[in-house]
Parts: sequence; structure tokens; C-alpha cells
Amino acid sequence: MAPSRRRPVRRRARRPRRPRRPRPWRALLLAGLVGGLVWLSRGWWWPAPPRPQMILVLGGDVAREQVAAELARQQGLPVVVSGGSNPEYAQWLFGQREGLPPDQVLLDYRAQDTVSNFTSLVDDLRRARIRHALLVTSSDHMQRALLVGRLVAGSRGIHLTPVPVSCGGRCIQEPGSKLWRDGLRSVLWVVSGHDLRGWAAAHLPSAAGPGAAGPGPAGR
Repeated sequence: MAPSRRRPVRRRARRPRRPRRPRPWRALLLAGLVGGLVWLSRGWWWPAPPRPQMILVLGGDVAREQVAAELARQQGLPVVVSGGSNPEYAQWLFGQREGLPPDQVLLDYRAQDTVSNFTSLVDDLRRARIRHALLVTSSDHMQRALLVGRLVAGSRGIHLTPVPVSCGGRCIQEPGSKLWRDGLRSVLWVVSGHDLRGWAAAHLPSAAGPGAAGPGPAGR
């Protein structure tokens, strides 16, 4: 009996493996984790700031300027008011009421909101070699102001110490969306040097439409 012949087994040709596409999100995630660890450990390596060198007041409530004026008189520190009350009132408050010389107080009206409170001034402060400022604003505004300030001013090596001003029965609970929106704007400003709000107003028609927010009291 003739031996049976086995049919040759046909092996399927292996398909060439596709090269793996680089996944940029992994690199971004890793960079974010490393950056977060570095930031959280800054207490070990960040140089201790000097004593406060100035007072930064965010406009939006004259009570903030009143507290800052008293603090400046007590500690002899220069004051910068960003987007505060009208010049006539501010000059009366700091000059006639508290007796501060004109060269101790700077009134700056470039800011339109909390983010621009810092972005409009921070490079001027760095050139003046400011490394530590007392931040004066209302207690219900302090969380957002500190977030923005520590991103924007922190990127220039400026340390902020909060001095919250009681808002009493006028306190307004800020929504979390406002906190995250200003935080994102601050990060983008630090990375790109441009404010998202200004870019949107220039490039998006809806941002300049009737529903767009116009300039309001800075510090809010």
C-alpha cells in the first residue's frame, strides 16, 4: 500500500507590522506629571522670598484700597493699585487721609479683570526686582486671585502673600467655572505671552458681539 502524501501546509504570509504612531498625549501627560511633582516639591528647593517689598491691590472694591492704605502707612511699603477707584478718590485716600507721599503710591488703570491685573504689571514688577508682594483683595475673590497670581507672578519669580479683606454681607460665591477659566487663561499667557481673551476678541466675531463682556471693574 503506497504511503499517503501529505499536502504541504501553506503558511499565511505575515502582514508587515505598521509602525506605531507616536502618541503625543503620552509625552504631554509625562511632562505634566513631572512638572506637577516639581511644583509640589518646590518647598524643598524654592529659595525663601525676602520680606514683603510692596503691596499690590486689586481694584473692584474701595474697601481693598482702604485696607492697603492703612497697611502701607504702618509698614512703609509702596503701593500699586491695579484697576482701582477713580484717581480723585484714590489720591484723597492715600494722600490726605493716610498721609502717604505721592511717590509711594502708583495708580495703574490698564487692567480690565483679574487676569490682566497681573499680566499688565508683572513684567514691570520683575524689572523693579520685586520678589515678594502683599496681595490685597476681597476674601471672596482671594482664591481666584491667588490662583492667577501664583501662575502669572510666580512665572516671574514673584511670591505673593494674601491679605484678604472682609466682604461681610456683600460676599459673592464665585462659580468654579470662573476659577478654571481664569486659570486656563493664565497658563496660556505664561506659555504664549498672549491673553486668550484678547485673542478671542480679535479673531472671533462672537466675542465682540452684543453678548460679549465689556471692560468691567478690575479684580472681579
